[in-house]
Amino acid sequence: MGEAINGPGGYFGWNLDALDDCLIGSWGAAAPFRLVWHESATARRHLIAGHDRHRNAPVITLDALLGRLTARGVEVELR
Repeated sequence: MGEAINGPGGYFGWNLDALDDCLIGSWGAAAPFRLVWHESATARRHLIAGHDRHRNAPVITLDALLGRLTARGVEVELR
């Protein structure tokens, strides 16, 4: 996602907290902007409800991730 938004080698966070920081921070792409998410069906198949044993928390689903992006002013087009 970082490269799609900020170009080659672009950073956009390694987890949801970092993603939120990037969306409200003063570096990189600033919302509002449009993100075209290619192969979104693949993401939907893999970002499913469950439990993340590393974070000891629920897994982030595609819908939850899309909700965070749109809440921060990112228009997302799924392809």
